[in-house]
Amino acid sequence: QVHVVESGGGLVQSGGSLRLSCIGSITGFSRYTVAWYRQAPGKQRELVAQLAPYDDAFYSTSVKGRFAISKVNSENTVYLQMSSLKPEDTAVYYCNMRQSDSGTDYWGQGTQVTVAS
Repeated sequence: QVHVVESGGGLVQSGGSLRLSCIGSITGFSRYTVAWYRQAPGKQRELVAQLAPYDDAFYSTSVKGRFAISKVNSENTVYLQMSSLKPEDTAVYYCNMRQSDSGTDYWGQGTQVTVAS
């Protein structure tokens, strides 16, 4: 059974930074596309950042230039470095790992990020 676990969320002041981490108990991690999504209260889950094998990172317009996604294959870990945080970044952040060949998705349980104004 695959486990995906996020960590690093918390409360931060506007303008501050946080780094989210996500580790997956997955074999062949290098072949996975990894992504971070977020869901604010009353809103749909949205894609924040995505990193596919041998491809450039994708960022949503709302976070481009402030967030950075990275992946360490040897550690089965994906990070989301968040800077210049705004109150509108407040949401539960979810890690997603997708096997590139089969399309099988694995999700973490989510980690809360709250940005105080």
